[in-house]
Amino acid sequence: MTQVARSAVGLRSERGPILGAIMLSTALVALDSTIIATAVPSVVADLGGFSQFPWLFSIYLLTQAVTVPLYGKFADMFGRKPVMLFGIAVFLLGSVLCGVAWSMPVLIAARAVQGIGAGAVQPISMTMLGDLYTLEERARVQGYVTSIWGGASLVGPALGGVFAEYVSWRWIFFINLPFGILAVLMIVRKFAERIERREQRIDYAGSALLTIGLSLVLLGLLEGGVAWAWNSAPSLLIFAVGVAMLVAFGFVERKAAEPVLPLWVFTSRTLIGGNLMALIVGALMMGLSSYLPTFVQGVIGTGALVAGFALAAMTIGWPIAATMSGHAYLRIGLRNTALIGAVFVVAGAVLIGMLPARAEVWQAAGAAFVLGVGLGLTSSPSMIAVQSSVGWERRGVATGTNMFSRSLGSAVGVAVFGAIANATLADRFAHAPAGVAGHLPSNVDATGAYDGSPVAVFVRGALYDATHNVFAAMIFVAVLSVVALLLMPGNKVNRDVGALD
Repeated sequence: MTQVARSAVGLRSERGPILGAIMLSTALVALDSTIIATAVPSVVADLGGFSQFPWLFSIYLLTQAVTVPLYGKFADMFGRKPVMLFGIAVFLLGSVLCGVAWSMPVLIAARAVQGIGAGAVQPISMTMLGDLYTLEERARVQGYVTSIWGGASLVGPALGGVFAEYVSWRWIFFINLPFGILAVLMIVRKFAERIERREQRIDYAGSALLTIGLSLVLLGLLEGGVAWAWNSAPSLLIFAVGVAMLVAFGFVERKAAEPVLPLWVFTSRTLIGGNLMALIVGALMMGLSSYLPTFVQGVIGTGALVAGFALAAMTIGWPIAATMSGHAYLRIGLRNTALIGAVFVVAGAVLIGMLPARAEVWQAAGAAFVLGVGLGLTSSPSMIAVQSSVGWERRGVATGTNMFSRSLGSAVGVAVFGAIANATLADRFAHAPAGVAGHLPSNVDATGAYDGSPVAVFVRGALYDATHNVFAAMIFVAVLSVVALLLMPGNKVNRDVGALD
């Protein structure tokens, strides 16, 4: 017999510490996706393996993404609390292994363990918030948690640089321990669940096919155009085997007694539209977080700190708009609120795409703020629509699928936007003027292109073209958000039961 739990926490005094634990856990997971970026030189100097260091990022994102649907199902089977605690424990174990790593392969393997733990924190956090908070409150608290991911893009690299320069890169990982343990203690003490016993079966075959298939597809997306060409034999083989595994997974799930990812998540208009919206949010977050700082530093010519502040405008607009959406969707419905947000998403993307080469920093920050407002007005209502369209016993799967869609969007965004930027730079460098061609750097250093030389001017122009093309692609993705939301029914919410009418 398997134990299935329902949340029994309702008092504001009890929910506060739980929200604090959720935000703290989410912050650790989000920071560890970016904090190591500026510490790479120190890591390589200590461990070697320069050619392998991109895997420190890819393996973390990969293992995190592929485990999200599994944890969503397990949360419905065993309860939120044990799955959340397991995820934090595995994440902390991975942190310890990263901190004591003696070679680059060991560090990469430890990052994989970290990602496996992080895959639980992301969906279970949102599922717990859906259990604990009323419909009016959900948008506000989910906006707080979601904005942490944007804030990590600002704080992470700077914090990693401080540790690497003044202490040791190993403390990037060891620092997770006291905060992670504090989060565990708060959840253990404050989060209560009523246990109901029910017979459950674990879909081992489906879990294996889903994990392997998604791993291969995401691996192809993350490394395509980087480790190998998109049309190369390794790339085609990886995608072919990955897709074959996912097709086999679909057949297995049709007959499984307790499918790990039930096919009903692909039959509801609310779930399809909400998951497509999450995919788009993930892609836009990745595009802005990756290329707005590059634009502000490499094109406008500021330092890393100022570039970080420009990006921070998005993380300011997001929670403000998410809080406002909580009042709006009770009056006009979830989809209509999200559609208003989609207008801001498109407007923000257009403003970013229109930034000139001699733009001011405040213009970049203002555009990021508008996009952040749009993301706050769309992501929270669409997530709440997904959660409210199913009962408690299905909320973990529905939330996990939605969070997986966002992770998938981030992975696809990395691949597509990176391919656009790299192709643009390669084309510009291939057609450089005769006086510049022989002096171009092998790698573009965005922070060092301001000595006024012809080479520096040319590199700055090439960076502008690359980021401008990425921003143009973001406009196209932003427009797709309207299409995704129109797929959702225009139901209003019942504030008494927290469900769609």
